[in-house]
Amino acid sequence: MALLTGGGFLVTQQGLSAWASGSSATPSSFGLGLSPKVTPFVEPLPIMPVLPLRPASAFTPAPTIAANRTINPATGLPFEGRTESHQFRERFPVQQQFITRMGANPNVSVHPDLPAQTFWGFNLGDTDFAADPPLSPGPTIVTRYHAPTLIRRYNQLPPQAQNGGFGVPETSTHLHNFHSGPDSDGGACDPVQARFFRRGQFYDYYQTMQYAGFDSTHPPLGNVEEALSTLWYHDHRVDHTAENVYKGLAGFHLAFNEFDTGDENTGLRLPSFPAFDIPLLLADKLFDPDTGLLVFDTFGLDGLVGDTQLVNGKVQPFLEVRKRRYRFRVLDAGPSRTYRLFLTNPDNLSQSIPLWQISSDGNLLPRPLEIKSFLLGAAERADVIIDFKKIAERFGNPSRIWLENRLEMVNGRKPTGTIFPAGQGTPVLEFRLLGGNVVDNSFDPEPVASPRVPASVTDNVFAPIALPRIDNLTPRLTRTFRFERGNGQWQINGQLMDCTKFRFTVQRNTTERWILQNSSGGWEHPIHIHLEEFRIVRRNGRLVRPGEGDFGRQDVVQLGDEDIEILMQFRDFRGGYPMHCHNTVHEDHQMMLLFEVADVGDNKTAP
Repeated sequence: MALLTGGGFLVTQQGLSAWASGSSATPSSFGLGLSPKVTPFVEPLPIMPVLPLRPASAFTPAPTIAANRTINPATGLPFEGRTESHQFRERFPVQQQFITRMGANPNVSVHPDLPAQTFWGFNLGDTDFAADPPLSPGPTIVTRYHAPTLIRRYNQLPPQAQNGGFGVPETSTHLHNFHSGPDSDGGACDPVQARFFRRGQFYDYYQTMQYAGFDSTHPPLGNVEEALSTLWYHDHRVDHTAENVYKGLAGFHLAFNEFDTGDENTGLRLPSFPAFDIPLLLADKLFDPDTGLLVFDTFGLDGLVGDTQLVNGKVQPFLEVRKRRYRFRVLDAGPSRTYRLFLTNPDNLSQSIPLWQISSDGNLLPRPLEIKSFLLGAAERADVIIDFKKIAERFGNPSRIWLENRLEMVNGRKPTGTIFPAGQGTPVLEFRLLGGNVVDNSFDPEPVASPRVPASVTDNVFAPIALPRIDNLTPRLTRTFRFERGNGQWQINGQLMDCTKFRFTVQRNTTERWILQNSSGGWEHPIHIHLEEFRIVRRNGRLVRPGEGDFGRQDVVQLGDEDIEILMQFRDFRGGYPMHCHNTVHEDHQMMLLFEVADVGDNKTAP
């Protein structure tokens, strides 16, 4: 089997499990396998800058509701890659505007022991890449509900011949999990409309920044119970999502409102952004053992499991923290790895240290969950509260704590199920506890977290933005989707991805029950559905109950060897969207379909 390096060289390698040996090794042998061995915890965690707001005068040509299809004489292409109008922009005029430029950065340092790497990324919007280079992860985009947003993205990626071995310079940027019109959802492809745009073009992405239901169930501004917080943006170019995201085209997008305000002195009093509210993008990579350059397997179909762990673009960084509460927004950016994350005291491995999960996939749970670990599949997110003051008081005042992945995964199929003992997994980040007192006005989740307080259906500590009702929803019909292997690729209901057609049509402003089935045998698939979130009702016939991590709204579900029943509403927008496996290697190898939302739906039960 061959790998393509960032320099365009082929490297022969036999089997995925050999590549991953370092990912499940002890810290002393971290990096053994394909990638060069490096020393962990030598550089601080990067905190990605916030993308600045731009005035209207910064946009040339000015943004328009209809796509700007005027030909640019410099490229011979339309100025804009978009081909359809923004939905609802007349009703919700733009109030926040951003610009960012996508390009290659050949001088990225992920670790002092590795050479400079070429990553693709997003800059802060200036035209000069020397002064404002592309970043990976990209800048954090911060928006607020009821302030409609426009983000202009310029494609200044290098031509295909200069891609350094992998990556395609045609891109579609998906705002993962947001309630978006198809014109700005960043889908993979469409039978009629353009979804990805080419070098030399820009694309204006518009978000109403209204809650779901604004044109249906909860006019005029939507249902506040469906507020989202932790979103992320990433490339979604059909057939090449895995390569482009792996190469760096991803970043965080945070949405605040009057309850989750970003200020611990107001609203729900969650730790203040950005000082104590920190996004963490997890990504595992492979590096060539001879050159030390980033490599990607363009020939494998199972998935890619790296043996070098990056957080916010650095290999196993450290973060100095005060003895107070922090909110960490943890994202598994893939392409294939599943994590089981624990807090570990490397100087006392017998300790079992709690933390508090407050959200899943960007949604606040009804109440905080007191946990000892949390599971993340590809594209899943969890917001957790870590109270370093209580850790210091209760666990002997440790000087350092690891965020450690203890789940063994030796190939892209699924985890083995083995959970390593403390200290024998992969520490992804080291927290270094600083001395001294610091003010902490944030909400303390411990008194109201389960299991100390039994959960019930009516519990809603984070009301009114945690959990809408579903007992009042009547599905129009039930559809079944079987995720499987076939014809050497990945299929849904026995069919490969087809960009030329919609497989079925959902009736706008109705509810459907979907049954997701895994018949591939020995695989897991993180299934993601665009436009709307869903509620998991049953796994293998068993009801999901309050107090469980699945008892909340989600946009990704880990589908093991099981049947999962979900409820979906399809509101407000019309047009085409994808459903796919978010192991992006599976997605690129055909485990995706397109569906349409229209005023009249069909009755296909197994499309």
